[in-house]
Amino acid sequence: MVFIIVLLSGIIGVLHLVIMGLEMFAPAEKQAKTFAMPMEFVTQKNAQIALKNMGIYNGSLGLALLTSVFLFQGDVRLQVLLLLNLFVVIVGVYGGKTVTKSIYLIQALPAILTVLFILIQLI
Repeated sequence: MVFIIVLLSGIIGVLHLVIMGLEMFAPAEKQAKTFAMPMEFVTQKNAQIALKNMGIYNGSLGLALLTSVFLFQGDVRLQVLLLLNLFVVIVGVYGGKTVTKSIYLIQALPAILTVLFILIQLI
């Protein structure tokens, strides 16, 4: 079970680094398509600032998940991964509600499963 938890947390961490790359460095056309946003919006200066800001948060979350996989061991690792994956659940649910429904499947669902696996392992 711990292997599955670590694997899922690592995948979620990498996913957040990919999201960061899209938000911070992708061309506006790719951002508009990926995040289901109108091109007229994505090309605005303030929209680009907001996307890059979100990218910092997603990158930080991804890096924290990946670092925690390797830095901690035992129950401490599981507790830290529980906290970080709960953050991902919150972000994924909010993003699914406000941006695009696909975020529920791509971001929230894997984190929810990981949280459930961690809780089963800790109990």
